[in-house]
Amino acid sequence: MNKKYVWLALSVLLFSSSVFSQQPHASEEKTGNTFFISGTALDTHNEPVKEARIRLLVNGRHQKLMAEHKLKDEIETSSLGTYQAEFNLPSGQIKTDIQLEVSKTSFRKITVGFTKNDFAQKGHNFYIVRNIEMPRILGPAFYISTIVFILAYILISFELLHRTLAAMLGATIMLIITYTFGTINPDYRIISFERAMGAIDMNVVFLLMGMMIIVGILKHTGVFQWCAYKSFQIARGKVMILSMVLMTFTAISSAFLDNVTTMLLLTPVTIEIAIALGISPLMLLMPEILASNIGGTATLIGDPPNIMIGSYTGLTFMQFVNNLALVCVISMVVLFVHTKLFYGKKYARAKIDDIDGFIAKLREECRITDKTLLGYGLLVLGMVIALFITHGYWHMEVSIAALFGAGILFTYSILTKRVNLLELVEKDIEWTTLLFFMFLFILVGAVEETGLLALIADYVLDLSKGNLTMAICLILWVSAIMSAFVDNIPFTATMLPITAYLTQVIPGAAESNVLWWALALGACFGGNGTMIGASANVVTVGIAEAAGYPIKFISFMKVAFIYMIISVAIANAWLLIFF
Repeated sequence: MNKKYVWLALSVLLFSSSVFSQQPHASEEKTGNTFFISGTALDTHNEPVKEARIRLLVNGRHQKLMAEHKLKDEIETSSLGTYQAEFNLPSGQIKTDIQLEVSKTSFRKITVGFTKNDFAQKGHNFYIVRNIEMPRILGPAFYISTIVFILAYILISFELLHRTLAAMLGATIMLIITYTFGTINPDYRIISFERAMGAIDMNVVFLLMGMMIIVGILKHTGVFQWCAYKSFQIARGKVMILSMVLMTFTAISSAFLDNVTTMLLLTPVTIEIAIALGISPLMLLMPEILASNIGGTATLIGDPPNIMIGSYTGLTFMQFVNNLALVCVISMVVLFVHTKLFYGKKYARAKIDDIDGFIAKLREECRITDKTLLGYGLLVLGMVIALFITHGYWHMEVSIAALFGAGILFTYSILTKRVNLLELVEKDIEWTTLLFFMFLFILVGAVEETGLLALIADYVLDLSKGNLTMAICLILWVSAIMSAFVDNIPFTATMLPITAYLTQVIPGAAESNVLWWALALGACFGGNGTMIGASANVVTVGIAEAAGYPIKFISFMKVAFIYMIISVAIANAWLLIFF
């Protein structure tokens, strides 16, 4: 036993001596110097370059850098483009050639040299701050991402594939190329998984989710159908008045709720009323569709393009209302006139034999089914809208207000057994829409990474020659025409970084945010141009077709495209006069 303890003691002694012999002496530490090089990697638009790889060269040879208390071959810039390169050199090598090699796919490799005189010294530490500009280049990642993006765009816009599937397919193709071909050759790295997750704007996703829950619960009270019945009761068979009341209600609802859900609930009742009046449902549905997109333009939460713009820029609910509401009111007045000119004579020929009988029928079919739930729902909705209006004061994202209201109303509805949990989660929350937004953000983030959006921004800047008036007209009309023929949601997502850059570089744009208002008006008003221009259009056309009243593409355009041009012209005049 004694021998075992002796051998154990000797083993511990030998191990301890070997460990301590590897520790540097204090005198050795003092002979070295520590260098700190920090700064930000920026592209030619003065935007941060994320995940750029940085390597150190000393006398032309690679040397390890210190990061997170470990020696590494290279470091990466942060999500803000910042970096800090830390390394040690013996005192005798202080005059050596020091270089940082900075590289990233779709950017030109940059080598930055330093001399001793560049550093500020404090004891054995040397410091320097140096920002690095990285010009973009067009390589394999650029061309692949551009092709995938365009193909996904075509699939989404012309409904060749469900938009959620198209966006998911495009996003995953870019990611799989990054982690297969990109691992073999860095020139094929399009977007990293971390960058893809960072590209998703969860404020938009959570805002949509919260409003879907609130509207889904209100839907169970029958309030939307009741409002349609009240509209007919007010008009008492006078179709022009009925159409104006329906348009007004649709516009107001779309300003504070989801315009897609508004049309989803109003369309069946509108079709029934039109049939009773002996007119084509198209005559009432078309003005409602146009009104839903105009009304949705007035607020931050009214239409998906506005939600995306507000989240991207930090513009508040009241900024949207103050800058867009009045032009929307003017456009609504013009819509009344437009509807009168297009349908006035046909409205005059409509008649119903027993108005009182039909009103009684609607009263029975479209009654409020749960007054208590409606009362609580309207109270919560009022609170949420109040938080929307004041969210700038609280420095709070609007999604927090929406989720808070949804949480309260959801909990009350489930505890009182007024709403079925599974039914609400499965049917009223549009999961495919939420997933579509998430994959769409990844798609746009990928082409932003590879430089496509920067290329487009430079082209628009050259076209406008840096003139604010020209830039306003370009963004407004290009947004309107494009949004008429492709879904305005992916178009808006694409335009966000482009408009941000133009706002920075064009004199006078940043002070008034006018280019953002041009984008909002163009994308939302332009969505009225065709039946595929906005989600509300597609939903309404689908329900009408299922009811046996198909709406042809050309028939839709005959009514909508002319009004779209008129409303965008009004918006153009508005922007040039007041901004």
